[in-house]
Amino acid sequence: MTITTCVFDAYGTLFDVAAAARIAAAEPGREELARNWPGLAESWRRKQLEYSWLRAVMGRHADFWSVTGDALDWALEAAGLDGDGELRERLLALYWELPAYPEVPAMLARLRAAGRATAILSNGSPQMLDGAVGSAGIGEFLDAVLSVESVGVFKPDRRVYDLVGARFGTRPEEVLFVSSNGWDAAAAAGYGFVTAWVNRAGLPMDRLPSRPQHVLADLSGIAELAGA
Repeated sequence: MTITTCVFDAYGTLFDVAAAARIAAAEPGREELARNWPGLAESWRRKQLEYSWLRAVMGRHADFWSVTGDALDWALEAAGLDGDGELRERLLALYWELPAYPEVPAMLARLRAAGRATAILSNGSPQMLDGAVGSAGIGEFLDAVLSVESVGVFKPDRRVYDLVGARFGTRPEEVLFVSSNGWDAAAAAGYGFVTAWVNRAGLPMDRLPSRPQHVLADLSGIAELAGA
């Protein structure tokens, strides 16, 4: 079946989640962060995802901004930087302004020019997503920005993937779903979407009941997968 709609995870897929720590580490007076920013960025992201899964399992939803702050607090403490309140505020401020990966604008423009609908489907809160989309300057290439807040549970709950059909009137097999999270791409494949895992780090495939149909090193090949 022809792909009519291309749906993207946001954080780590369209937006570079490591950028907040990388940018802060390059600022004057942040020598301690500069020595360990990759580790902090990795643990911040890992805890952010872990807390979203655990809250979904426990039925204790909180918006993604709260989860992001909790994850950062854990990461800062693990790095021995939890006494620096100014650094915490700076990192959170930078998270609202994450840059898109370099290939994103041209890829989205190509999909739109070919008549494909485009959307974000993210754990992010609407306000966070508005900030990131605006900062990256990609709003003109998106038909919708869908947040889990409308269903009150994080991915990979099926109710999140239901949002795509509710918004676009599509069947799952008409949707190309793209994520940098292997577990997200796998869950979306189990839901029935055609899926692409953007595996920038060259990680092993997750051992889950379903697997993404496509694995890419970046987003530059998405238009071809969508038949655009």
